[in-house]
Amino acid sequence: MSDVKDRPVEARIVDYLASRLPEGRDFTLQNVQRIAVGWSHETWLFDLVWRENGQTRQRPLCLRRDPGNTLLRHLSSLEEQFRVLQCLADTGLPTPRPYWFESDPAILDSPFLVMEKVPGSCPNPWGREGRAFYQAAADRGVLPASFTQALATLHTLDWRAAGLEFLGVPQPGTDFARREIAKWKQLIDLSGHPPEPILTDLIAWLEANAPSVDRVTLVHGAYRTGNLLIHDDRISAVLDWELQVLGDPMYDVAYVLSDLNREGTPLLSNLVDRDSFYRDYETATGFTIDDKVCRYYNALYAMRSVAFWMSASGLYADGKSQDMRLARTAWSVPVVLERAARDLGY
Repeated sequence: MSDVKDRPVEARIVDYLASRLPEGRDFTLQNVQRIAVGWSHETWLFDLVWRENGQTRQRPLCLRRDPGNTLLRHLSSLEEQFRVLQCLADTGLPTPRPYWFESDPAILDSPFLVMEKVPGSCPNPWGREGRAFYQAAADRGVLPASFTQALATLHTLDWRAAGLEFLGVPQPGTDFARREIAKWKQLIDLSGHPPEPILTDLIAWLEANAPSVDRVTLVHGAYRTGNLLIHDDRISAVLDWELQVLGDPMYDVAYVLSDLNREGTPLLSNLVDRDSFYRDYETATGFTIDDKVCRYYNALYAMRSVAFWMSASGLYADGKSQDMRLARTAWSVPVVLERAARDLGY
């Protein structure tokens, strides 16, 4: 009998799912898509069809598998993502319902999770068609309001009751910002990239100007179009739970406000009118958007972006990944640093 690893991945997925649903039989995968999105995990979308108690059943599923050597390196954990989704399942935030996580590489060669495939699409905000989609949605007005409301829901959910304390609760004061700085410094160090004077200056400025935080919420870390599923002009799911932390909600707000997340339009995240975002977010949360703190976090995002691209290009240069997208990120490092230099007043 051939080794299980010699069997096609789809057949092994079927075997695994059949083991999780022992009352069923005649399992098949239909409408299979293996999508090349994201930087950290392989994603498979499919409908699982089987027979149970004389009836045909169907369940739309999404499987995410760890390919190893992702740009986030040790900071990317499917197990943590699964746990976060479990915690969020019964909150008011729209997220995929998680079903199973497996760490045993004998099953599919590497850890993976299986979760609900939520109805919706995720138009690419950087492409022409995606930008046209979001502009049309902005004109209708429903999706921008849903975008802001989902973020407000994320920031006002009871993260203690949801069981999210395991993410690490920052101490009052500057602990949150300093934790983030330390995290991304570590990733930069692991990249093996030679020192960059502007980056050194940026980190020193961030450490010297860390804001004090007196309100802790769940923070997504990359809340934008492209990380959200859209169905019937509303947000059907918040995706990509890799960068989440407990910390300052202005960290997410700054990401929404950043012009790095839009192209050729004044609309935030290619979708939301700035004044409407301020009004609706502040009304829904009771928080006041602090522009000065948001400017600080935009500088921190510059550091984080450099850490991403140094890590990614370093993996390719070291022969640990053959993903050409990672190789191309080396070009982004000087672009981000030039922008940071201007913001620092060079």
